[in-house]
Amino acid sequence: MEKVLSGIRPTGHLHLGNYFGAVKSFVKMQNEYDCYFFIADWHSLTTCPSPENIRQSVRTILAEYLACGLEPDKATLYVQSDVRETLEIYLYFNMNTYLGELERVTTFKEKARKQPDNVNAGLLTYPTLMAADILQHRAHWVPVGKDQEQNMEMARKCARRFNNIYKVEFFPEPQNFYFSDKALKVPGLDGSGKMGKSDGNCIYLYDEDSVIRKKVMKALTDNGPQAPNSEKPEIIQNLFTFLQICSSKETYDYFDEQWNNCTIRYGELKKQIAEDLCKTVAPIRERIREFSSNDELLEKISRQGAEKARESAAATLREMRQIIGFNPELR
Repeated sequence: MEKVLSGIRPTGHLHLGNYFGAVKSFVKMQNEYDCYFFIADWHSLTTCPSPENIRQSVRTILAEYLACGLEPDKATLYVQSDVRETLEIYLYFNMNTYLGELERVTTFKEKARKQPDNVNAGLLTYPTLMAADILQHRAHWVPVGKDQEQNMEMARKCARRFNNIYKVEFFPEPQNFYFSDKALKVPGLDGSGKMGKSDGNCIYLYDEDSVIRKKVMKALTDNGPQAPNSEKPEIIQNLFTFLQICSSKETYDYFDEQWNNCTIRYGELKKQIAEDLCKTVAPIRERIREFSSNDELLEKISRQGAEKARESAAATLREMRQIIGFNPELR
């Protein structure tokens, strides 16, 4: 069975964009692939979070993954920092990666511009740590968005360069996995084309009904259609995307007809979206609470996931050390 790996940085709660854009697909993938899903707490150190925030965020993200339907009996769920082998593999990839290559990575340049007082080495070598995350399991597929394509190319470059330097065919070149029509791009409530934590335009899976209603009623609109059957502008199409996500076809068709005949009332539309989103989020929110309150279960799942991930990473590391010329047995 082909291996799939994906991770999420513990920088906050999961939102509807995460859920419909990726996690629902992960739930399906765990039945079809050998999946490794991890919480990337080492990556979060590039922004200097407090120890308390790291611990709480890791626990929260794990509970939310489980609440969304990921099952530890089907997929390996683990915390990045629990797999120490990753760091040695990261070291070897850094030794074979050139400074100029890392400085040209777009995400590094963007982050360096946003945090000019904290341009650390971890930020620069983010792609090689990501490569270690992927290649330690010799993953074939990695679900990624457009913003990670360049980092994925760096991971493939690490695999190729190791194989070429040591004249082996050891690492597969991991490929981008796209969900195509299986995943929806969830828009932001501020009229932007994408929901994202940093933009403050999210509905989180832990949000209470009152919070969801308040957020939706603040969503941007325009003056309404000026002619029958006119094209919807982006901010209105975004609202109809929410209908597509959470409402019935009959509801969608009702408001679509109102748009086309120029009788639509945005207040009514947003109230309907809010109520249907509340129905979508409520059962997930309740499961998040259940998992979050069970520290023993979260610890057990985390520990078992770490054991499976370490076994996979250690097997890769032993072979890497032997290929390089080091003692393959770890003391």
